[in-house]
Amino acid sequence: MTNTAALVERYIASWNETDPAKRRELIAATFTESASYADPMMKSDGHVGIDQMLAAVQERFSGLRFKQVGKVDGYEDRVRFSWELGPEDGPSVAGGTDFATVDTGRLAHVVGFLDFAPGA
Repeated sequence: MTNTAALVERYIASWNETDPAKRRELIAATFTESASYADPMMKSDGHVGIDQMLAAVQERFSGLRFKQVGKVDGYEDRVRFSWELGPEDGPSVAGGTDFATVDTGRLAHVVGFLDFAPGA
């Protein structure tokens, strides 16, 4: 199995990257070409869909940043980690836990569960 901590670090970085070209590079390095993402509020497939989803989240939550919290757990081709979203110097406004499958060192399928979020 790949270095899951580094993979999750790239995943979080892709959610935070506002430069479209750099974000697409991170997506390509982090997700398989046929990757899928789903949580209670949104769903996307493939690099283009994931890029569009991340851009929309960045627009909605402008000025806020994602951060990984707690430890990253990995077992065989599975990984679990938690995250929060908030301003650099303030309380988080959203948080959750994501479960993913890994294929050839990249995320193949991600399912997110929201612990708290505005409008959830």
